[in-house]
Amino acid sequence: MTPTAPSAAFGLGDNTADPLAMYLNDIFTVTVNLAGLPGLSLPAGLSAEGLPLGLQLIGRPLDEGTLFSLAGALEKAAGFDAKPSGWWG
Repeated sequence: MTPTAPSAAFGLGDNTADPLAMYLNDIFTVTVNLAGLPGLSLPAGLSAEGLPLGLQLIGRPLDEGTLFSLAGALEKAAGFDAKPSGWWG
């Protein structure tokens, strides 16, 4: 279990002029992909600004089923049910 990113999500359209900031926001997920391990990111809460915070689960090779079960249990236990508020329109 690790954070998905080193900070909260940034707002839609933010950081598009800074490719390094966008790359660094993915830094925790890259190694999982390079290692060929299954990974799953799920919402874990909201920052003080109301932006999502992610939690990444990393599993054993070919054991995606355990990740899905664990993620479902964590979401249920945390009671996280925040929904985006109309960012699409």
